[in-house]
Amino acid sequence: MKNSTSIAIGGFDGMHIGHQKLFNALDKNSAIVVIETGYANLTPKREREHFSHYPILYLELDSIRHLSGQEFIAFLKEKFPKLQKIVVGYDFHFGKDRKYSFNDLRTLFDGEVRVIDEVTLHGDSVHSHKIRAKLQIGDIKGANAFLGHNYTIKGKVVSGQGIGKKELVATINIEAGSFLMPKEGVYATLTRIDDEEHFHPSVSFVGHRVTTDGNFALESHILDGEVFCNERASISFVSFIRENQKFDSIVELKKAIQKDIAIASKELKFLQI
Repeated sequence: MKNSTSIAIGGFDGMHIGHQKLFNALDKNSAIVVIETGYANLTPKREREHFSHYPILYLELDSIRHLSGQEFIAFLKEKFPKLQKIVVGYDFHFGKDRKYSFNDLRTLFDGEVRVIDEVTLHGDSVHSHKIRAKLQIGDIKGANAFLGHNYTIKGKVVSGQGIGKKELVATINIEAGSFLMPKEGVYATLTRIDDEEHFHPSVSFVGHRVTTDGNFALESHILDGEVFCNERASISFVSFIRENQKFDSIVELKKAIQKDIAIASKELKFLQI
């Protein structure tokens, strides 16, 4: 990173299509500076690294929020001695009490400051908080359009309630507490197992198992045959199928699951996996 001549600065949760506009303005020898605010749950921790080839420097907001504008620039120059260009979004603020804007950045920094205008899709501005809102109402396709990729949750494999394979369908259960969970319900998904390169078509459930034990679960049923998952899995959401609901019996639940499987199979049939 010491040789980086340009940097993009922001929170970059989601690495969505607006963020990608900033990255497209970077030079060959560049880096991304992520300011961690504690709100990142679309691409938590180092998940952002899957959506850019540039190296990423992570800064905790609390460690830099006290800096004046001049001190912030000095800090960046110390981290990036060859810095010539800074790329930010139109709503970027920095320094103590967020009192400085990109106009101040242009005054304080002796290199180029590139400001990327608001990015919109179908007339709606693209922001991470809007993606979170879409996920929480089950608008997966809308969230994915803003992201520029399918919303994906990754986690470690955990034991389920034990009745799936015996009485319903076999599922892979994962725990992924650092990710935002979408609206409770059933989804057409793509699931990646352990270190496999490809995704399996799948149907996934997110929410409280109200018909059985009442516990919260994130579980995925693989549609192209039973697979063994050893340590971890990732679930990539494609579309919302139905709300979470309570059934009068296991028999009724199984009928609903079979219907979910048919819908997901049709939805995923023409995707390149």
